[in-house]
Amino acid sequence: MKPVLVRQHEEMTPPGLLVEWLEERGIPYEVHHSYKGEAIPDPSDYSFVASLGSPHGPNDKHEPSVVDELELIGNAVEKNVPVLGLCFGGEVLSEVLGGRVEHAPVPELGWREIETDDPWAIPAGPWLEWHYERFTTPPGAVEVARTKDAAQAFRMGPHLGVQFHPESTVEIVANWVDMDTENLDGLGIEDGRALLDVEPGIEEVAREGAFRLFDAFLERARESRKRAGEAGGKE
Repeated sequence: MKPVLVRQHEEMTPPGLLVEWLEERGIPYEVHHSYKGEAIPDPSDYSFVASLGSPHGPNDKHEPSVVDELELIGNAVEKNVPVLGLCFGGEVLSEVLGGRVEHAPVPELGWREIETDDPWAIPAGPWLEWHYERFTTPPGAVEVARTKDAAQAFRMGPHLGVQFHPESTVEIVANWVDMDTENLDGLGIEDGRALLDVEPGIEEVAREGAFRLFDAFLERARESRKRAGEAGGKE
């Protein structure tokens, strides 16, 4: 089995629960660090590509790592390598597929419930979110989930983009809160960590939901590859 390519875009945006899931399922993987200037790999060497969060957005094309990610995800789509885009990764996937990324009139910070059309594969949450921009659902893609403030998940073929952070834990997002005091002050939020407070058991619910989401994505990715293989065998 080819390994999974995990793209980490900053030291403080680790793969978290995604790696826990990969290891529990016995799936080989490689974590590449775009912020270290590592060479862009060939996506066809991997079973799928998971692109994580970032302090930047796809519109920040002055950042070499952003340009690299757009190129990598574009190559993956062209070669029909499934892409799992998480927050920034979902925004990149949206742009590659013809969508756009825009300023979010309402930042989504902390725990959010989502409205989902496929609650088994994309559970309603609650999910951790931390973003000031939002993607649009690309032309031809299917919007699967949303809040009143933003699209939250879309599918196109084997690809899935989400605006929330199924891979993140409270501990991971708490570090973002501590680095984001200027934006929080501008919003009149004095205690950003209070946005992460949750009833006992909710973190485990979120972890189980993340594993369901990853399982469902992998199943669709494998079905897509099987269909592509069968089609190729008929030619």
